[in-house]
Amino acid sequence: MTLLETLPGIANVLRSPVADALSSVIRAAARLSEFNVADAEELVRYATRRSLMGQDEGDRLLAEVHAAQQKRLDRAADREKAHRAKARAKGKPVRAVKAVKKVKVKKAAKTKKRS
Repeated sequence: MTLLETLPGIANVLRSPVADALSSVIRAAARLSEFNVADAEELVRYATRRSLMGQDEGDRLLAEVHAAQQKRLDRAADREKAHRAKARAKGKPVRAVKAVKKVKVKKAAKTKKRS
């Protein structure tokens, strides 16, 4: 009997961060989950450690990823601003208010205190 069979939850703890990043990036590519920049950074670090890509190539790739992420965030912020402006514009139109005549208010009579 192996350790993984003995303790079923241990497989998640012993799993490599690279394996997690790879599975997350694959899910994001299939549009099953959101893309996470940290996963891309982990994969680039792994590739440069193993000499699968050069450091300069990894840096360029990460710069592209960060630029795309920032662009995506900016577009989302612009959509949110437009949505708020549209919601404000859809509000009920403000009608002109008629001038109100000043009304004299009579003061209430004072009541006597009861003993």
